[in-house]
Amino acid sequence: MTRFPGLVFSGGAKIRGQSLGKSAKIPAFAPIVAVSRIVLLNKPYGVLSQFTPEGKWRALNEFIPVKDVYVAGRLDADSEGLLILTDDGKLQAKIADPKHKLEKTYWAQVEGVPDEPALDRLRAGIRLSDFTALPAKVRLIDEPAGLWLRDPPIRYRAAIPTSWLEIRICEGKNRQVRRMTAAIGYPTLRLIRAAIGAAALDGLALGQWRQIEGSYQDLQGKFA
Repeated sequence: MTRFPGLVFSGGAKIRGQSLGKSAKIPAFAPIVAVSRIVLLNKPYGVLSQFTPEGKWRALNEFIPVKDVYVAGRLDADSEGLLILTDDGKLQAKIADPKHKLEKTYWAQVEGVPDEPALDRLRAGIRLSDFTALPAKVRLIDEPAGLWLRDPPIRYRAAIPTSWLEIRICEGKNRQVRRMTAAIGYPTLRLIRAAIGAAALDGLALGQWRQIEGSYQDLQGKFA
């Protein structure tokens, strides 16, 4: 079983996070939650969030043989980590739309070591050129355990150290995390999405995927 709370691997509906057999009797008072097919991929650097390659960028068709699933919340080609695909259009829209406030967790390797006043600017909601970002949850962290090597590696400047930030936001505007760290003077050198709601990389190897079944409530962690 996956560690993603409340998810089941077989088709059907669920009551309070429990899967039902085809012949199961459903109590009249029980909330029924339709489940959808969900694919979790640890997307490598240099791969587009689409099934067709463009120019130097590779595509998802190299990694996912599953048909009729679509990206829910894209990642830029130069970003890595968790990508969700689903066959459910409504679920896809909910994951991608910031009005539903599904939290996304990112690990950002930045140039330099931000101090708390700099991080407080992100926590307060920083003004960017075209919008003000909502307040983010931000903290300095050690390099994530078990992190894979990036190909190609990031550029290092010998005189400037790097550090890792964990950044949690409910938005997902174009290159938002990179723009946020640049706005406080610490450019992002490497960006990894570690989780979307309750769905996390959780040991998923680079370029590997797994298929599960669940609902938006599962992504919110309500059946944990």
